[in-house]
Amino acid sequence: QVQLVESGGGVVQAGGSLRLSCAASGRTFSIVAMGWFRQAPGKEREFVAAWRIGGSTHYDDSVKGRFTISRDDAGSTLQMNDLKLEDTALYYCAAQARIRSYDVTALRSRSQFDYWGQGTQVTVSS
Repeated sequence: QVQLVESGGGVVQAGGSLRLSCAASGRTFSIVAMGWFRQAPGKEREFVAAWRIGGSTHYDDSVKGRFTISRDDAGSTLQMNDLKLEDTALYYCAAQARIRSYDVTALRSRSQFDYWGQGTQVTVSS
């Protein structure tokens, strides 16, 4: 089992920055990929960014050039710059414990991930 805890959310003005962290514990040696998803009120949970073992990363077009995902000793971080009103959402961290595809774009699918955190709220104000 892997446990994931997100932190770093908050309220920020449009154009500002936030850094989200995801701390993984438990059988962390089994993690082969991690991702970030977000869910705004009344909307489906959507893909934001992911990395897989080997160093590949993938971003949704809506955040490309503004967000950066990285892997660290604790788990994963998501650096978010130039935040926009539409980035407001509950952000979830996810981990994959078994490689299902070597195509990093496959990580866009929630079904690729085995473990999820509880989420951290990001609110962007005007």
